[in-house]
Amino acid sequence: MSSAVLAVRLTPRGGRDAIDGWAADADGRPYLKVRVSAPPVEGEANAALVALMAKRLGLSRSAVRVAGGATARLKRLEIEGLSPGDLDRLLGVPG
Repeated sequence: MSSAVLAVRLTPRGGRDAIDGWAADADGRPYLKVRVSAPPVEGEANAALVALMAKRLGLSRSAVRVAGGATARLKRLEIEGLSPGDLDRLLGVPG
């Protein structure tokens, strides 16, 4: 089964659950800006992020996991069942 990796900058307590578009880090690598209303305690914000991304991508929550940066703002999500090309198409990844 294919999988894709996605860099996300998460803002907890963002007022609502939303995907805010793309930005780039200092080295020019793109990341997706996401905010969730959940607080950053006991994994609540990460769980909200997984649920939001799974819903947006049409996948089950078990297909999306935080693979890196669980306690940092910049996270790495691993998404099962989608190729990197599928992810680009669904989220409009900047080239």
